[in-house]
Amino acid sequence: MIVEATTPTRIDLSGGTLDLYPLYLFLDGGVTNNAAIDLLSKVRIEPRDDRQVHLRSVDTDAELVAPSIEELPVDRELSLVARVVRFYRPKTGVNVITDNTPPHGSGLGASSSLLIALSGALDRINGTNMDPYLFVEYGANVEAQAIAIPTGKQDYLAALYGGVNAFRFDVKGWGREPLIVEEDKLRAFEERIVLTFTGETHFSGTNNWNMMKRFIDDQPGSRESMRTIQRMAGEMREALLAFDVERFAELLDREWESRKRLAEGVTTPAIDRMVEAAKEAGALASKICGAGGGGCMITFVEEGKREAVETALESVGAQVMPFRIAREGLTIKEV
Repeated sequence: MIVEATTPTRIDLSGGTLDLYPLYLFLDGGVTNNAAIDLLSKVRIEPRDDRQVHLRSVDTDAELVAPSIEELPVDRELSLVARVVRFYRPKTGVNVITDNTPPHGSGLGASSSLLIALSGALDRINGTNMDPYLFVEYGANVEAQAIAIPTGKQDYLAALYGGVNAFRFDVKGWGREPLIVEEDKLRAFEERIVLTFTGETHFSGTNNWNMMKRFIDDQPGSRESMRTIQRMAGEMREALLAFDVERFAELLDREWESRKRLAEGVTTPAIDRMVEAAKEAGALASKICGAGGGGCMITFVEEGKREAVETALESVGAQVMPFRIAREGLTIKEV
């Protein structure tokens, strides 16, 4: 049996970083709003007749081979994939082929998306029929081991469910609330969002850790800015439920302004130029995806201004990335 799995990545709309344990506990709970998009992570697993493990990444052109699962190293390239395979321990050797559509360092949660696809595919190979809730719980722990920095959960959740959602984090764990479900509203919403790659890669874990450390150390303005982001995320949830897109744009702009004050390196001069160019061409708001410092940026535009904004962004070095909101999350098939 050969198994293939796909998952969407995500654009985070507001409340990013509030999904980090234990930060949301310090704030008595938090809401993160995001939208899954069809820049996919893909996994293909082929059982072998021997005990060998062959890992291959199509997008990075990396390979790793081991005589058995027990001997699969987790301190080399493809370490996250190796850790997940070792955790789920398929009963035979396997060939694992992965492919991430977004560029490296995109800030779209591609590694977490891939982890959910890989978890689902290995669960199907094993025939264990795990509750997908556990893909998220185990996945966050495994990725934290791989990067040695606390991880949030919004990326795994977008990959698992698809759609536009609010995810709430508190002492009871997490919960999901769909925000936009009607097809006509989904089309109208995605039509006004421009996604670009800034050309600067980033590592979200470092910025997230700096934000959390500043909060814990009570650095000037850090707790106030985080609580402002918490309030705005709650307000954006309400705006999206009501499909008040003008209010959404206002909150997106305010969230970005607050986020820039959380830690150094969230924005750069190049990003600032892109935001300004988009605004002059008809953008209502822009925001870097993920923890900032580079990667992808979303821009919400006035009606009828999409083409002008895309042209303006390209003129200052941004790469427009066509996308649609993913209507479904993790999908698994046997071929």
